[in-house]
Amino acid sequence: MAPLLLQLAVLCVALAAAALILISMVAFITATNVPLLHQHEEEKFFLNAKGQKETLPSIWDLPTKQLSVVVPSYNEEKRLPVMMDEALGYLEKRQKQDPSFTYEVIVVDDGSKDQTSKVAFKYCQKYGSDKVRVITLVKNRGKGGAIRMGVFSSRGKKILMADADGATKFPDVEKLEKGLNDLQPWPDQMAIACGSRAHLEKESIAQRSYFRTLLMYGFHFLVWFLCVKGIRDTQCGFKLLTREAASRTFSSLHIERWAFDVELLYIAQFFKIPIAEIAVNWTEIEVLQMNPELLTC
Repeated sequence: MAPLLLQLAVLCVALAAAALILISMVAFITATNVPLLHQHEEEKFFLNAKGQKETLPSIWDLPTKQLSVVVPSYNEEKRLPVMMDEALGYLEKRQKQDPSFTYEVIVVDDGSKDQTSKVAFKYCQKYGSDKVRVITLVKNRGKGGAIRMGVFSSRGKKILMADADGATKFPDVEKLEKGLNDLQPWPDQMAIACGSRAHLEKESIAQRSYFRTLLMYGFHFLVWFLCVKGIRDTQCGFKLLTREAASRTFSSLHIERWAFDVELLYIAQFFKIPIAEIAVNWTEIEVLQMNPELLTC
């Protein structure tokens, strides 16, 4: 049994290596080129709180909010409410304490087969479409593609990527903001703060099998060796970017699915955008039971 597991581990590491080599080649060759972005006609609009269509803004417009939160969501009707309740509770409290603070939350439904868009739209109706917007993609693009669609439709001076499962405590955005500010002066107003789970590595290793631990170390080594230097956790879904950094990196992003984070950070380092890695609280979230009230009209 042990030799078989070892063979499987070697095979997985080899496949990961091949994939990362391909990613590195694509990123290196195309980092300065802007890929074509296909946008379906229906993806150019969002529904306001009254259910009427409105045209989405563009990342190239001047910012009108201090913070945009982009939440990629695929079949997340059960976990999304917990994350949204925590995020909006924090953002509303912060706005009451500081009326000059403005925000928006953009939920990008990545072609879900469940009621993700309907659940998210309830928050639009509750808080208003100036604060909560739902973009429903015609077909599944992958996490990177969904985030890019949200980023390109954002209005914030700073843009936060946040996973729909709420694994990272939302108030930790303040840690990312401090990390971002500590990078000043920002070259061309560009900087990125990455949430990191690297400080939890020893604890996670204790709970993992030898096979998964080997794969984790193999992936980390390949990322360091081939792509991104100095970032221990490239995959954490909690990242804060200045508007300028977001437009520059996502405009050059080609990978929309697995390991898009690696290319994103590679592009950032290619353009010499300063990056801070900040420890955040993270908990693995199980699928929760759906609250039927969220689907009632």
